Amino acid sequence: MDTTQELLEADDLPYNVFAKACPSRGTLEHVTGRWGGLTLCALFEGSLRFNELRRRVDGVSEKMLSQTLHALERDGLVHREAQPTNPPRVDYELTPLGREVAERLLALVHLLEGRMDDVLAARERYDTTRGGL
Repeated sequence: MDTTQELLEADDLPYNVFAKACPSRGTLEHVTGRWGGLTLCALFEGSLRFNELRRRVDGVSEKMLSQTLHALERDGLVHREAQPTNPPRVDYELTPLGREVAERLLALVHLLEGRMDDVLAARERYDTTRGGL
C-alpha cells in the first residue's frame, strides 16, 4: 500500500481500530497514551530496571508506571525478567514487536521535537486570535 487513504481503507485486515469493539483499540491506547509511549521510547535505549525507568520517564508515578508496564507486557510489547537475587532484581526490555512499535513512535517524537518551533508559533497565533487560554 502506498497512500494514506489505502492504509485507512485496508479492508483485508482482520482488525479495524475504528470499530468500537476491536481489541486493537485498547493496544493503540496503551501505546499512544502519555506513559505508554514514553515508556516504550525509553526502553528502546535498552533494558532498564523499574527505578531507572521511572527516573527516565520524568513525572510518572510509581503506580502509573507499574500499570503501564503491566499493560505493555500483556500486549506483548515489553518483557519483564525477574532475577532470583536478594533483593530481587527486575529488568524490563522491549520484545521484537515492542521494538518495532517504539521505532515508529520515536520517528514521531523526533518529528515533533524538530518542529516544535512551528508548533509554538502556531499556538501563539491561535492564542492571539482567540484571546488566549
